[in-house]
Amino acid sequence: MKAAAIILSGGKSSRMGTNKALLKINEKTNIERIADTLKMSFNDIILVTNHPEQYQFLGLKMVADYYPGKGPLAGVHAGLLSSHYDTNFIVACDMPFVSVELAEVLVQNCGVYDAVIPVINGVQHPLFAVFQKRVADEVAQRIEADRLRMKHLLDHLNVLYVTEKDLQVYSSIDLDRIFFNMNHPNEYEDAKKWAATDFSPH
Repeated sequence: MKAAAIILSGGKSSRMGTNKALLKINEKTNIERIADTLKMSFNDIILVTNHPEQYQFLGLKMVADYYPGKGPLAGVHAGLLSSHYDTNFIVACDMPFVSVELAEVLVQNCGVYDAVIPVINGVQHPLFAVFQKRVADEVAQRIEADRLRMKHLLDHLNVLYVTEKDLQVYSSIDLDRIFFNMNHPNEYEDAKKWAATDFSPH
């Protein structure tokens, strides 16, 4: 596929109490699950991390934030700048049930848009979304203006929002599962139970 996949390794994980990316589900670390799934369709995978020593075992291309401490926008910015592709799928490391099929759908719908953002149950998911490389400059401007909410960025872009209704034609895509976020210890337990019932790749 003519797109890169960018994984954001995450921030302080303060709610979880430990690094979410390195928690194990079915004997694989969460970030390995995500990377292995994305490798089914993406040849170029970039990991944005300020702690590369923790992720050497993945063998992925790694890049650090240009604006450390500025949250997810800084990760989006660093990933886009380092990508060799115009179109880029971005995912956060706290989503253990990534769907490469849905990633492909979002990429295919990007067309002339700056970004494709899923809106599920009324909630926007800019950290499971597609962004064009060209928006990196706009991201940098938001960061330098200290406007760090993703909404501040999206308000300045030509965005295609896709809802459950748009995605219902893809019956094999389990949206509740894909957009499950693992931020608290109880959610990690839920993820392990969910994964234990299904050893097939997602």
